[in-house]
Amino acid sequence: MAVNATTPQGIETAFAEAAQQGATALIVAADAFFSAQGSQIARSAAQHRLPTISLYKDHVLAGCLISYGQNVAEFHRRAATYVDKVLKGTKPQDLPVEQPTKFDMVINLKTAKEFDLVVPQSLLATADEVIE
Repeated sequence: MAVNATTPQGIETAFAEAAQQGATALIVAADAFFSAQGSQIARSAAQHRLPTISLYKDHVLAGCLISYGQNVAEFHRRAATYVDKVLKGTKPQDLPVEQPTKFDMVINLKTAKEFDLVVPQSLLATADEVIE
């Protein structure tokens, strides 16, 4: 099932709808809007007891369960090098297309305990950061 939100208030509505439909967890889509909504997403996840995974580490720092995605700070640094090259005269079409090669996993064990979840040791062992 999919639920949608396009406003901060809509996030709460989407979580309520997902819980009502029997969801047991949520995946937050990669979206510029959601990237800035970590606190609201974490609050709604806690209120509706829906463990949530996201691409954004900030969401886990705010209280979501897991993030798994490219390192956003590194992405911005790489983007800055492209801007620098274009400003120095390189044509955009002459720049190579890059894809992330490293993905970071952050797990919030405090959140896992609040949801009465046991995170497998094998998952903890592969995490780049564990919040206790």
